[in-house]
Amino acid sequence: MGNRGDSRESGQPGRALRGRAGRMKNGRGSGRAGSGAVRLWGRHAVEAALKNPDRHHRKLWATREGVESLDGELPADFAVEWAQPADLARLVARDAPHQGLVLECEPLDDVFLADVLDGDAARPLVVLDQVTDPHNVGAIMRSAAAFNACAIVTQDRHAPPESGTLAKSASGALEVLPWVRVVNLARALEEIADAGYWRVGLDGAAETTLAEALPTGPVALVLGAEGDGMRHNIVQHCDAIARLPISEAMESLNVSNAAAVALYAAATREML
Repeated sequence: MGNRGDSRESGQPGRALRGRAGRMKNGRGSGRAGSGAVRLWGRHAVEAALKNPDRHHRKLWATREGVESLDGELPADFAVEWAQPADLARLVARDAPHQGLVLECEPLDDVFLADVLDGDAARPLVVLDQVTDPHNVGAIMRSAAAFNACAIVTQDRHAPPESGTLAKSASGALEVLPWVRVVNLARALEEIADAGYWRVGLDGAAETTLAEALPTGPVALVLGAEGDGMRHNIVQHCDAIARLPISEAMESLNVSNAAAVALYAAATREML
């Protein structure tokens, strides 16, 4: 479709160990790629995971400089294998910026949708319809955490698994933002509506702007994937369809950029 203003995808240790606000155990549909461990890399992703008491850590590969860059000190009994940067490069994706830190840990526990629907008008909910690029999903998580969203919702399938690439793009947000993975996104949108949220889908072909569509109460921002945008059934489960009023000089925005703009708009709207 490619209409302008749409929301499609292009694509620690420490002195004060803090947990995630609102992260719940158990969940509806795992969406995990098996029961294997996850490898995280980069200072922000690793540091946030080490600070998260809900994370079960297995092992840290690191350079001396990498550990020194962390906020706080590792526990004396923490399993660390000292390595050279070239050794760490063999543990992660090609050309991944590991910054001297690679952490192997268990995937996070799943989250129930009902546990994150707090009905706070100041805390939007982000719903992604088949956005599959881990860089985009990670970047959206970062923006969602920055603008105090209550959670991000994706499908079990047609969404990226928890991974080092996603965590690096999220820059620590993976550890603090509840991530709900559901089997049926349309059914989840019904549950979201029942909880009092106004569901606004982003599409560049819409006549209404996002500013005009935003309610004064709780809002769920629904964004679709690159090319196809939101699926028809998901559009049918939105209360309003809106566009971002971008310049005609550009056809569209990357989904992560569109999400950031939409989250800012939701955060700065006037609320009763």
